[in-house]
Amino acid sequence: MELSSLEMRLIDTYQRGFPFCEKPFAAVGELMGASEQEVIEAVLHLQEVGVLSRLGPVFDHKKAGASTLAAVAVPESDIDAVAATISQFPEVNHNYAREHEYNIWFVVTTSDQEQLEATLDRIEIACGYPVMSLPMIHSFHIDLGFQVDWSHAHGRVE
Repeated sequence: MELSSLEMRLIDTYQRGFPFCEKPFAAVGELMGASEQEVIEAVLHLQEVGVLSRLGPVFDHKKAGASTLAAVAVPESDIDAVAATISQFPEVNHNYAREHEYNIWFVVTTSDQEQLEATLDRIEIACGYPVMSLPMIHSFHIDLGFQVDWSHAHGRVE
């Protein structure tokens, strides 16, 4: 996989602290000596090659509304269909399969607890299986930023 020097600098610089402004890609470009379009194309390429899975804010869910981790136990043959049904709900951030009796896990975020419970009920009806809610009791801040050693990278340098 080849990464440009701009892509490598984006990875190093913006694992946190992405600008919150009207034109964030232009602001990043200005700091990195690139155009807004070059930054957008670099981010799209990082997503395309699987280096970047998500670009977005991380919220304190207790201040931003209500959320829960939820799980559903479904037969193996139904996993893809049920996961697709769950993903259709805009309140679902993501879902993933796990090797467990409860084999589909997902996060639901809404404006308040009442909405959260109503959404879980709607998901349960839509997928046809009981939904188990696993609300967070204690939160822990884990900063997952990583220093990347590019000395062995085979990327192209612009």
